[in-house]
Amino acid sequence: MEPLMELSPLKDTLRIALVGDYNHDVIAHQAIPLAIDDAAAVLEITADYDWIATTELLSPEDLVGYDAIWLVPASPYKNVDGAFIAARYARENSIPFLGTCGGFQHALIEYARNVLGWDDAAHAETDSEGRMVIAPLACSLVEQTDTIELRANTLIAKAYGRQEIEEGYHCNYGVSPEFAKELESGDMRVTGWDEQGEIRAVELVTHPFFVATLFQHERGALAGRPVPLVQAMLYAARG
Repeated sequence: MEPLMELSPLKDTLRIALVGDYNHDVIAHQAIPLAIDDAAAVLEITADYDWIATTELLSPEDLVGYDAIWLVPASPYKNVDGAFIAARYARENSIPFLGTCGGFQHALIEYARNVLGWDDAAHAETDSEGRMVIAPLACSLVEQTDTIELRANTLIAKAYGRQEIEEGYHCNYGVSPEFAKELESGDMRVTGWDEQGEIRAVELVTHPFFVATLFQHERGALAGRPVPLVQAMLYAARG
């Protein structure tokens, strides 16, 4: 008889890397620690987090030892390469990853460049040349709330426990029509749309937990609401 495989014990203390340029005036940055603390309390674990400025993230080695990575809002980032390092490290090493707003945008650019072969993948807010993965929205979503439809049986739908949600935004840029046509050709799948069919959430189906949203779901913590995707990220990170 073959020996039974030993399961790794669940972690009761997690280390979370918050990659982005902290600014107390950014509402999402105020909400993120509350969202993590609330999710950790629900799961009865300890979640310690470090803010890592993009200017301090110069190598994948800077992320070794973290159990999850959150590429946080408030772009343009001071060092865009730091954002790409975070997304790529999480993607290639099966580290639970959450990207919101700017994190969503830059995770898609990293994926376009290093998986789909779009070497010139670009962001219209900061780049004047290249193929635009991220382009100006037809209508600004700064301080707007909207309804999002979720794809059934996905990580995000399971986290929320339903297929229609309402969340808030603070952005002027989203997925370009050109890149939207390319997305379904790989393992990064669209898992959330607004009522006009515009892409609002994606996840990597070959990864234990890699979810990115244009909306800032973390803001719910400021109103005392649970943040399902943060709970789901910590749950994945604990093992």
